Amino acid sequence: MNRISMTLMLAASLAATIGCSSKNYVRNETTPLINKTNELDDLTAKNTRDIKDVDARAQQGIQAVQARAAEIDQKALAAGKQADEAQTLANSATQRVDALANTVVNLDNYRSVSDASVLFGFDKDNLSKDAKAELDQLATQVSTTKGYIITVEGATDSVGSAEYNYDLSQRRAHSVIQYLASEKQIPAHKIYLIGLGKDKPVDSNKTAEGRKKNRRVDVHLMTDTNGNAPTQAPNTAPSPTASANPSSM
Repeated sequence: MNRISMTLMLAASLAATIGCSSKNYVRNETTPLINKTNELDDLTAKNTRDIKDVDARAQQGIQAVQARAAEIDQKALAAGKQADEAQTLANSATQRVDALANTVVNLDNYRSVSDASVLFGFDKDNLSKDAKAELDQLATQVSTTKGYIITVEGATDSVGSAEYNYDLSQRRAHSVIQYLASEKQIPAHKIYLIGLGKDKPVDSNKTAEGRKKNRRVDVHLMTDTNGNAPTQAPNTAPSPTASANPSSM
């Protein structure tokens, strides 16, 4: 091999050695940068996910609070409406009691024309066929009775609490009133509740037969002995549910 050839080979070998050294240097220098960049990308992606998660939970919380606020507003409106309705009913009941007091100053001025006792099943407030027949019989005499009123007194047996029986006696009386007003066309302002509750038994509550008799509504068709027709007080709504003695049990 001549000198020229050997020189070329040495030059080529040196170039190759220098090239490899340069590549290794570049690789060693850039690898940490690449790794750091990847770490930053991963951290950025994680932070982005965390931010989205926090935002989603915040939106859910805001929506829950808004829904709760809307629910509270609705309940407040409903409570206000119920309070207004209760006040209206109370005012109406007061007016009806005043009207009855003015109309029936003294029940001694009235005499009974016809009576009916309507019986109910245990814990029931619906009218039976026999009960309707009793009311039909009483209603036949209304058209020939001058200056009349109809008094309705609901009652129960002694089973159950006083509060429950008071409500039950009201429902029974209302069934009678509704039947007379809707089926017999008796004006509502002619019908009055005199007393309600379980404290006016007609028989002993110690026996089944006695309790059966106490589950009743007593209805009286009465006429003014002076011949005066009762008049309704001005601005009084003709509600058949008012009671002349609302505190009675």
